Amino acid sequence: MKFFWIISGKRFKQYLIIFVASFFAALIAFVEGKDLAVFNTKDGEPRAIYKAEAKGKKIALTFDVSWGDKRIHEILDFLKKEKVKDVTFFLSGEWAERHPDIVEEIVKNGHEIGSLGYRYKSYTGMDADKVKRDILLAQEKIKEVSDQKTDLLRPPNGHFDKQVLKIAEKLDYTIVHWSINTRDWKNPGPDKIAETVLSRADSGDIVLLHASDSVKHTTKALETIVSELRKDGYQFVTVGELIANTESKSKEIK
Repeated sequence: MKFFWIISGKRFKQYLIIFVASFFAALIAFVEGKDLAVFNTKDGEPRAIYKAEAKGKKIALTFDVSWGDKRIHEILDFLKKEKVKDVTFFLSGEWAERHPDIVEEIVKNGHEIGSLGYRYKSYTGMDADKVKRDILLAQEKIKEVSDQKTDLLRPPNGHFDKQVLKIAEKLDYTIVHWSINTRDWKNPGPDKIAETVLSRADSGDIVLLHASDSVKHTTKALETIVSELRKDGYQFVTVGELIANTESKSKEIK
């Protein structure tokens, strides 16, 4: 016996909306799951790391810097006072070129440096040659002021695709995303920023923060984040240390 279901146009649209919403909710939950460590195109191809399967309670605080020189001094002073040395700063090459003294301080304080590209313009949709030139120009300028060759790349705005992954690999870069996005640039208040980190923190996480002048509450939020994570037994490590010699699972980028 066969059954036929007749659904009105209006009801069909309602079901379709529910299905699509459920699908994307499940997808987001999967992508943010604890066991997922990298994005890649397919097995054996270039990847972007956003979480490491670290032994022990280790977490990486990362700061993106692309403009301004006020907030970063506050953050550097706080990290120095609290003896939090092993953090990673992702710098745009253009910013590093304008602020060699701050880059020097970052290096002197023992922090790790990664690249945000040169002009901080999204790589997706950009011609491959332009992407390559931007990455190499940033590498050149950051090395000039830090005497360090960067091997960690966070594409501007965190946007990347297969093309960007392949270009980065050919240039010996590891693309670094994040597993906890504080959205501190929206200035939701220090309590909200701290809550975002503390409510989700897990070993191997990479936390996205900013040190550009647009952030007003990040330094205050750090007081709570650092204090509470330490109480909970976490060790702060650089991204380089976090991802070294770790096994990763992957999700294919279509």
